[in-house]
Amino acid sequence: MASHSHQRGIYGWALYDWANSAFSTTVMAGFFPVFFKQVWNAGEPVALSTFRLGLANSLASLVVMLAAPLIGAMADQLGYRKGALLIFAALGILMTGALAWIQAGHWELAALTYALAVIGFSGSNLFYDALLVYIAPLRDSDRVSALGFALGYLGGGLLFSLNLVMAWQPEWFGLADRDAAVRAAFLSVAVWWVVFSLPLLLWVHEPQPPSRPTWGASLSRGGRQLVRTLREIRALPEAFIFLLAYWFYIDGVGTIIRMAVDYGLSLGFPDTSLVTALLITQFVGFPATLVFGRLGGLMGTRNAIYLALGLYMLITLWGAFMSAVWEFYLLATAVGLVQGGVQALSRSLFARLIPLRQSAELFGFYNMLGKFAAVLGPLLMGTVVLVTGSPRVGIVSVLLLFGIGVWLLSRVDIERGEQRVNAGT
Repeated sequence: MASHSHQRGIYGWALYDWANSAFSTTVMAGFFPVFFKQVWNAGEPVALSTFRLGLANSLASLVVMLAAPLIGAMADQLGYRKGALLIFAALGILMTGALAWIQAGHWELAALTYALAVIGFSGSNLFYDALLVYIAPLRDSDRVSALGFALGYLGGGLLFSLNLVMAWQPEWFGLADRDAAVRAAFLSVAVWWVVFSLPLLLWVHEPQPPSRPTWGASLSRGGRQLVRTLREIRALPEAFIFLLAYWFYIDGVGTIIRMAVDYGLSLGFPDTSLVTALLITQFVGFPATLVFGRLGGLMGTRNAIYLALGLYMLITLWGAFMSAVWEFYLLATAVGLVQGGVQALSRSLFARLIPLRQSAELFGFYNMLGKFAAVLGPLLMGTVVLVTGSPRVGIVSVLLLFGIGVWLLSRVDIERGEQRVNAGT
């Protein structure tokens, strides 16, 4: 009976990735950039709408990035990880549904609602990660984590496929036009998110602390825990430099994902072609990640990360000069090939640079940087486009993030970091 309950907890946890990945595909990467530029910023200069989208993405990421460590530490103290996940998920769900009702021209309301939805999505992911250690023993954590990862790719891709059909053939669904279909797609994401969060609500059980502190005490303890984590990272120089490198290059990765459709629209490509390209990235991503995992073993983890980042830099450069839609499809395939690989190999390398006894706290910090990346890039790209009036110059600016990340990664002394960890310091 306990085994059956344990398995249900694993599936309930993994299905949350299936639930909320619909937001990252249909809303964040797919339809929101299109609707934001064409409907909520109708008649505005292309460069201005790009800047506004970049600002909304950056501010949402920054809010969560600054608040997450303290909120996470408080949830640890209170034993409310699942509760905190559901609160953030509720915010994301309500704001995603609200996007369907915002009228044309109201870009300020659309940007605020979207930013709140991103905060809900990103915040819930923080606590989703934190629950893994409670629903899977250490020996099974990689397998269970991969199950969630796989279901996220599949779930997000499936609903996005349906949403694309809705946008292309609205009459099949009894919808008046494409405008109505995209609004219905926002609602479908909210419903999908609710329905597939229910297994986590019902099946995942989080052990409660023997004594629960007051909210004030948890805030104080959480603050001390955060300070301790920061001190521990600074005491591990190789891990610290790696985290800096990771923050820069993963910010570049996040920027490409979030701003790609807006960039394609700025070049005059059809929106239907652009969102279709995202499906390619989605379905190429999962098997390609497994391949990169093998590459890390064959050529060394850091060299494989260099390879992936080198491809990202080529993708960025090619993107600055592309002039045909087929090139966008090809670049979407290339992003799919390297996106998951960068994430998986970076996690693997970081694990080698930290002591096992501190892995939970330090990985919490690492996950925060990874989940909430896209603070610098969207703002950088949007500002450059606004100043220069050129989307092509804007996309080139993202190379700066990759370049700094690669340089910092080259400064990490992996052997010394592993020796330090093995020596127990």
